[in-house]
Amino acid sequence: MENFLSYLSDPLNAKLILEIKELEQATASQLLERFSDIPQATLYRRLQKMLCDDVLKIVEERQIRGTVEKVYALNYDLDAEWKNMGETNDSKTYMQFVTYHTLGILREFMEYTAKKDINIGGDATGLFIAPVYATNEELTTTLNRVVEILTELKDNKPDGERRLRNVCITITPPKN
Repeated sequence: MENFLSYLSDPLNAKLILEIKELEQATASQLLERFSDIPQATLYRRLQKMLCDDVLKIVEERQIRGTVEKVYALNYDLDAEWKNMGETNDSKTYMQFVTYHTLGILREFMEYTAKKDINIGGDATGLFIAPVYATNEELTTTLNRVVEILTELKDNKPDGERRLRNVCITITPPKN
């Protein structure tokens, strides 16, 4: 699981993994059609690495015009893993998830701030903190609304103005 979590800290890998999860299985052609901003060679390299690291598995191979098309699926049931982690209070896996999530965000900001031509205001990056008092139900309802809003952006295609970003929402443990 730790290897899998490390892949989620990279926005491009996360995008591919979440798309395969949503579709349940996908071919490279489907992913290239969906994500026209990913060069073909990059996509194939990423898929191959994920296969080697057991993040993905091949569930089918199809003969297409003299070549073999592979059908990929996740090698993990993310929903079951997440549910199991919550039910068993698997603190080690949870801490790994939090660590990779945080490191992924830090890496994105380090890469961004290492560039000479950044435009902090113009690139619409930043952080937002909102200390709130809320019940678990109120928090869940609010987060579901935020997810609905962000889902509207999911199918946008890249262009000169639209660039890949991760919108990360972190909810800290409650203070006693």
